Amino acid sequence: MKTYEEYVQDLLKMKPNIYIGDEVVGRDDPRIQGGMRIIKETYDHVNEPEWEDVCTATSHITNKKINRFTHIHQSEDDLLKKQMMTRQLCHRVGGCIQRCMGIDALNALSVVTYEVDQATGSDHYQRFLKYMEYFQENDLVASCAQTDAKGDRLKRPHEQEDPDQYLRVIETREDGIIVRGCKVNITNTPYAHEMVVVPCRYMGPEDKDYAVAFALPADWEGVKLLTRPANFRKSKFYEAPGLEIGDAETFIIFDDVFVPKERVFLNGNGDPRQTPYAGFLALMFAHYHRHSYTGCKPAVSEVLASAASLVAEYNGIENTSHAKDKISHIIGTAELVFAAGESSAKHSEKAPSGTQVPDEILTNAGRRLAGEMIYEEYKILSDLSGGIIATLPFEETFYHEEVGELAMKYLKRNPRIKPEYMLRCFKGIENLGVSDLAGVMQVAGLHGGGSPQMETITMMMRYDTEKLKDIAKYLFGIKSKLNPYERPTVTPRKQLEKFRKAMISKRERENQ
Repeated sequence: MKTYEEYVQDLLKMKPNIYIGDEVVGRDDPRIQGGMRIIKETYDHVNEPEWEDVCTATSHITNKKINRFTHIHQSEDDLLKKQMMTRQLCHRVGGCIQRCMGIDALNALSVVTYEVDQATGSDHYQRFLKYMEYFQENDLVASCAQTDAKGDRLKRPHEQEDPDQYLRVIETREDGIIVRGCKVNITNTPYAHEMVVVPCRYMGPEDKDYAVAFALPADWEGVKLLTRPANFRKSKFYEAPGLEIGDAETFIIFDDVFVPKERVFLNGNGDPRQTPYAGFLALMFAHYHRHSYTGCKPAVSEVLASAASLVAEYNGIENTSHAKDKISHIIGTAELVFAAGESSAKHSEKAPSGTQVPDEILTNAGRRLAGEMIYEEYKILSDLSGGIIATLPFEETFYHEEVGELAMKYLKRNPRIKPEYMLRCFKGIENLGVSDLAGVMQVAGLHGGGSPQMETITMMMRYDTEKLKDIAKYLFGIKSKLNPYERPTVTPRKQLEKFRKAMISKRERENQ
C-alpha cells in the first residue's frame, strides 16, 4: 500500500494536461492541492490500528492486504465496512472523500464484464481482473467518468446533430479502439492516477458505437482536463484542518484517443451484442455509488449538524426548543440515510462473478432522502448562524493593529466564549455555507450520483407494484396472491437473472 508521499510523487511525474482558464498546468499547481489534501486521508489511516479494520481489506485476486478503496466487495461485511470507512473519513475532511467514485465504477465492471463474457464469449472479465491486480498492487486513485455532454436531451446518442455529444468509438482495431467525445461534471480527475470510463445511459442497437467502457491514465495522450477548482479559504493566523480541503470538477475531452485492447471492458462497436450492457453498467455504477453516498451523506449531515450545534451555543440559543428541533432534523436525516445503506448491505446478494451487490431499493431510498434534504440542512445552518456568515469582515481585519480589537469586541455574543473562538466558528461556517466550494458541495449533494428524480426512476423500476397492490386487494376483499413473507422488490440476483433472460430472448428472436 502506498503512502501519501508516494502518491504525490506519482502525480508529479504525470504530463501537464490540466486546463484552468487560459493556463495549462501540471499536478504541482496549488489550486488542486486542496483536493489532494482530501485524498491524503485515504492513505494516512491504513496503517493505524484504530482505522485498519475499516480502511484495509484482503484482495480476492491476490489474497494480499490492500487499501479498501481498491477492493472489490466480496461480502456483506465488505459493504458495511466500506460504508463505515466512508462516513468516518468524511468526518475528517468535512465533506466528500472523493475516492469512492473510481472503486464504485470498478465494482460495477466486476459484475457486468462477467455477464458480458457469459453472453458473448468475450474475455473482458479476464482483462478486468488483470487490470484490478495492477490497480491494487499500485494502490491507485481513480476518477469515474460517466456523464456525457448529451447535447439535445430529447434525442438518443445516435440521433444527435453532433455525434460526439456522447463519447463514442470511432474505430475498432486489432490492438484497441479510438474514442472521441467528452465526459462532464467529473470529480477529482486532476489528482487521480486513472480514469474509469463507463456509459451514462441505456443504449439501443443504433447506439452501439456509444456502448463503451475502459480505463486510462489521467494524463494519456489526447486527454485534456478542463478543470474548475474550488477551495476553502485557509486561515493565515491559526490551523484548521477543515479549511484545507478543496475540489476539482472537470470536463474530460477525449480528442481521438487510443485505448489499448487490454484496457477495454465494453465495446458495442466491435461486437454489437455487447450494446445492451451499456445501460446495465450505467445503472450498476450508479447503484454502487449511491450506496457509497449512504456513508458519505450522513457524514456531511453530521458536519452541518455539528456546526449548527456549535453556533447555537456561541449565539446563546442552544437550549431553545426551535434550535433543538432544527438540529434534530439534520441528525435524523443522517441516521436514516445511513440505516438505509446499512440495511441495503444486510439485504445484499452475490452476483455470479462473486461480487457483492447491495439492495437497490434501499440504496436509492437512502440516497434520495439525502438529496431531498440537502438544502433544508444548509437552510437550518444558515438560520441558526445568522446573516453574519455572509457579511463577516475579512479575517485579517480582526488582527489589524488599529481596528482588530474593536472588531473582536463587537463580534462577541456569548460572554462565556472567547471572541477568537467566535471568529473561528463563523469563518468556518462561512466556508461551509457561502464559499465557492460550499456552492459546489450543495449542488453535489443534490445531483451527485444522480438527482432524486433518478433515484425515483430506479426505485420504481425495481419495486414490484403488482405485489404491492396485493396488500390492498387482500385488505379490501379483492382476489389476490398475497405472500405476506415476501418483499415486493426485485433483488439484485433477480435483476441479473431478469436481464440475462432478456438477453437470451433477444438473441433467440434475432436468430429466428
